[in-house]
Amino acid sequence: MKVAEKLQDIQSQIQAACQKAGRQPDEVKIIAVTKYVSVERAQEALEAGLIHLGENRDEGLLEKWDKLTGEPVWHFIGSLQSRKVKNIIDKVSYIHSLDRLSLANEIDKRAGKPINCFVQVNVSGEESKHGLSPEEVVSFVEQLAKYEKIVICGLMTMAPLTDNEDLLRSCFKQLKQLQKEVQSKRLPHAPCTELSMGMSNDYQIAIEEGATMVRIGTALVGE
Repeated sequence: MKVAEKLQDIQSQIQAACQKAGRQPDEVKIIAVTKYVSVERAQEALEAGLIHLGENRDEGLLEKWDKLTGEPVWHFIGSLQSRKVKNIIDKVSYIHSLDRLSLANEIDKRAGKPINCFVQVNVSGEESKHGLSPEEVVSFVEQLAKYEKIVICGLMTMAPLTDNEDLLRSCFKQLKQLQKEVQSKRLPHAPCTELSMGMSNDYQIAIEEGATMVRIGTALVGE
């Protein structure tokens, strides 16, 4: 299937989820996760009208950065090693995986301008996942005030790969609650207006619980 056809289907699902939650569809941005697909397929996504593209490895991002025509907004969505920051920092608009001060330090040192960062939260507590525990988030965000180039635009989580809707909903609700806690601090460096949560299998539930960015790969651009 063409990306444009898949996108149409996803947009109608987003519309339905927003209607259910009393939200407007334009409150939700789709990030096309192009990490497993060719440059040609990523180009097709851009031509279908998608603007936001997500990669989780610096090599993949750099290859597509060189070859794609158009002006994608790049999101780095994978775990980021401090030594790789220099490879991508001037090419991305968003980093979705800030989870330690050493990484914040490197981003701040290398960035030419302020960069939007999501604090990654391991809401589910799974050992296989990166991110801070929910209890660590507010204190961590407060500690980031000293970094002039870091703007905490929001929080990010990956829910468990499960069909258990209650468990998924619980994860997304917890992230929304954490967002409210951060916002209540009124920190100039952390407006925290965005929630990056929801993937191909659970984005509708994430939207119902407040997601503003959904990271969709398989359902949109394929494997």
